[in-house]
Amino acid sequence: MFLLALGIGIVAGLRSLTAPAVVAWGAHLSWLNLHGSPLAFMGSTTAVAIFSLFALGELVADKLPMIPKRTSPGPLIVRIITGGLCGACLCAAVGKSLLAGALLGGIGGIVGAFVGYSVRRRLLNNFGIKDLVVAVCEDVIAISLALCLVSR
Repeated sequence: MFLLALGIGIVAGLRSLTAPAVVAWGAHLSWLNLHGSPLAFMGSTTAVAIFSLFALGELVADKLPMIPKRTSPGPLIVRIITGGLCGACLCAAVGKSLLAGALLGGIGGIVGAFVGYSVRRRLLNNFGIKDLVVAVCEDVIAISLALCLVSR
């Protein structure tokens, strides 16, 4: 379970709002049992709607040139927070430590941000792949990985 918490944090590092959107949907669809936990709000219709709208907005905004690097302080902090929230949710769903899940999710957020940024830069600089192509591939990877982790 702790590897899943780390993994969902990595997703948050790639796309900060995709991870909580998928976790919210997972809780809403009863893939994750958060009932009775402090994180039960994640399964609410409101949380699903808010995180889904923000995640869609992020998927669009990521393609714009004026968006700051994910490794700059503000975006990195958001990735740590959303990774921690999602890691805690995955652990809460199976009765494990929320704190451990939050720490691992936050660490995953840092790892995902720096590794994702590095891979994206290398693909752009070394192989001449267009940024839009790399960004869309990263979107697909982040969404697929999140769905895989949350559905476990």
